[in-house]
Amino acid sequence: MPLRIIQVGVGGWGHSWTKLVLNNDLDVELVACVDMSEKALQRVQEDYTLPAQACFTDLKEALKGVDCDAVLVTAGLNAHVPLARIALEHNKHVLVEKPFAPTLEEADSLVKLARERSVHLMVSQNYRFQPTVAAVDALLQEGTLGEISTINIDFRRYVNVPRDAYLYYRAWQPLLVDMAVHHFDLMRKLLKQKPQRITCHAWNTSWDQFDDPSSAAATIEFSGGAVVNYRGSWASTSPQTPWNGEWRIECHNGSIEWTGRGDKPADDRATVYTIGEEGASLALPEVPYLDRLGSLATFIQSIESDTEAECSGRDNLGTLALMFAAVKAAQTGTPQSILLPQE
Repeated sequence: MPLRIIQVGVGGWGHSWTKLVLNNDLDVELVACVDMSEKALQRVQEDYTLPAQACFTDLKEALKGVDCDAVLVTAGLNAHVPLARIALEHNKHVLVEKPFAPTLEEADSLVKLARERSVHLMVSQNYRFQPTVAAVDALLQEGTLGEISTINIDFRRYVNVPRDAYLYYRAWQPLLVDMAVHHFDLMRKLLKQKPQRITCHAWNTSWDQFDDPSSAAATIEFSGGAVVNYRGSWASTSPQTPWNGEWRIECHNGSIEWTGRGDKPADDRATVYTIGEEGASLALPEVPYLDRLGSLATFIQSIESDTEAECSGRDNLGTLALMFAAVKAAQTGTPQSILLPQE
């Protein structure tokens, strides 16, 4: 049987989940949608041919009226925890958009609740599911390049539309929380080390229109000795990078330069440099399900096999801890240790 899903939050980014992700060849069935906006629900009925009786304005009512196996939470950040908690308390598996939760403590409480209820809780860290990420991950795990030392990451985009037309300008920490969380998660996936300490400075340019800082620079120390230098900006006037950012990973026997999730297929590329030799392109594997489809496929597989997903709620606490430490370091001007709740 297909995995029966109720989606909560079908406006904006949630609508693209409904139209582009759930409407695919994966074995899922959207059985109901929940949103406070009648307009958003009407659009789902038109795009997905979902009947009106399967559209609700309250998750509890949807859970009473429709049989489902899982709940997909694509509402705003402040709604992640209460919605996920309702679903978990009804013994439903949960896939939630990033960032996981507005506090580390709330995220940890959901992880514990999912464990108590014996259901799966996963965060959609969709940047993991890309050919370049898979190729670089495999190469690093081979160990031929040796110990990882320094990683330099640059992310550049220019967002400067008329202010009244873009609510994102008023978002909480639009770079560190909404965007850099992807890069923080990739650091953890590729390095296989724990982030331990971070120094971070965040700022606004004179020309950007964001309320909170649009740019940041950070240095992150990891448990295995790796040090990451991260620079990101929503207001950069330099050439833009693909969404994964531009990475240079320096190891004992050579280095890797890679990027991915670009606007064109050619943006997915990786080059390996060994000492004394010219760079060689790294072959990229076929990834059956990309991006958010990869998140959904991983979620389905974890439920079917009853195994923990690679970006489960428990695992994602490490990414969330790094993200919040970055914000605190930027706000206080002092380095921050990165600790998980149980530590």
